[in-house]
Amino acid sequence: MEITSISSFLEYYERVRERTLRLISIVPPGKMDWAYLPGKYTIADMIRHIGAMERYMFAENVMLRQSRYAGCGRELAADDKAIDYLNEMHLQSVQLFSSLSDTDLKRKCPNPGGEIVTWKWLRAMVEHEIHHRGELYIYLNLLGLKTPPMFGLTAEEVQQRSL
Repeated sequence: MEITSISSFLEYYERVRERTLRLISIVPPGKMDWAYLPGKYTIADMIRHIGAMERYMFAENVMLRQSRYAGCGRELAADDKAIDYLNEMHLQSVQLFSSLSDTDLKRKCPNPGGEIVTWKWLRAMVEHEIHHRGELYIYLNLLGLKTPPMFGLTAEEVQQRSL
């Protein structure tokens, strides 16, 4: 998918974020510090990671600045404030993305690995979020929580309606 319009990209990206927020809204408050193994990201770490990467790597880079990502620890936000942090980082990032022109999407921007065309870097940001959302689905399933279906129906419901 080539991104040619910043406005249509932002509309799409908001829908991606809505699905992520719908999933993390079911995390019980006492489980934000849970990880499947010691030393692995907790649920709150992952939420902070999505927000910090969006704002301090992807948004900085598309503004032609070097990344400022410094991790996703509790110093950014307490576990019970991780969702607020994610929302604030998203708000700041979208403000920056909104300043891009459609022409800006075609220029190269820096990233930790070198340079990349801006629209491809924005696409990578979406893929990054979706990757971590998938991990969150697994985390929540390991906790025995019923997770929301991605697009309104579960796989089982789709199969039932397809017969």
